[in-house]
Amino acid sequence: MLDILSITFPIFAAIALGFASVRFGMFAESDMRIMGKYVQNIALPALLCAALVKRDLAEVLDISYMAVFAIGGVATIGAMYAILTLQSTGPARRAVGVMGASCPNSGFVGYPVMLLLFPDKAGIILALNFVVENFLLIPIGLVLLESSRDLTHKSRLRMLGALLLSILKRPLFVGLLAGMVIMLSGIDIPPAGIRLLDMLAASASALALFMIGGSLFGLPLKGNQVLATQIVIGKLVLHPALVALAAALLPMVGMPALGADMYKAVILSAAMPMFLIYTVFALDYGHEGVASIALVGATFGAFVTLSVLLAVLN
Repeated sequence: MLDILSITFPIFAAIALGFASVRFGMFAESDMRIMGKYVQNIALPALLCAALVKRDLAEVLDISYMAVFAIGGVATIGAMYAILTLQSTGPARRAVGVMGASCPNSGFVGYPVMLLLFPDKAGIILALNFVVENFLLIPIGLVLLESSRDLTHKSRLRMLGALLLSILKRPLFVGLLAGMVIMLSGIDIPPAGIRLLDMLAASASALALFMIGGSLFGLPLKGNQVLATQIVIGKLVLHPALVALAAALLPMVGMPALGADMYKAVILSAAMPMFLIYTVFALDYGHEGVASIALVGATFGAFVTLSVLLAVLN
């Protein structure tokens, strides 16, 4: 048990430290946004680029991992959609629930966890998660949110085009693409360039966790607590369970089974709390309260669920 706590405690202690630093006035809430911009626009893109340029394509293109993560995520979307539909939940709140249960925070929380567990593979795991989340899981959630409005067919197509463009313009995608181009072209980056990427990447972990904690302070915690609880259970229990099921079924359809480390990594990736801007998406539909309750509950609840998962998987 002490081995498990040695992994989970530093992660959530850093989050708690960020929360306390804003709560007691050491930092302002606006400071957290600046830190978040640095992590998202500089540190994590450098991390993705560095992770790819040091490896060959066979190491990076883990189709089995991506298939498990994608199938488990889509299954979670389908299950939450069915559950909330049976409860006669409105379309916007249902979409908020589906997105919260199926979109983990692989960059700000998942990567620091993977860095402690699988330091040599953490960057690749982040890259694989990034592709599935940003090109499949998050777009499905956004489409469901937009579908709760009365849109014409042309408006939906315009929305999908704008969504794809926004993904392609993100610094994280640029970092991923740059790393792929350098890796496939065989260009040798000078040692000084590698050290620069590594230095920027090393700054991502602690700062991301600190920023997560600070950003949780001041969130509006008034909303449908029953729905928020369902979202938390969906994110921390249902999502990793369905990903584990997908991993177990993978060999039955003729695909290679995951290695031991990647099997643990894909389940743990699904068990991360939802991504931070989840509340921003919910705000546009008037449900930021329930999203905030779910985000806070899942972030701190993950201390328990991740500890249990690590004990089971080990």
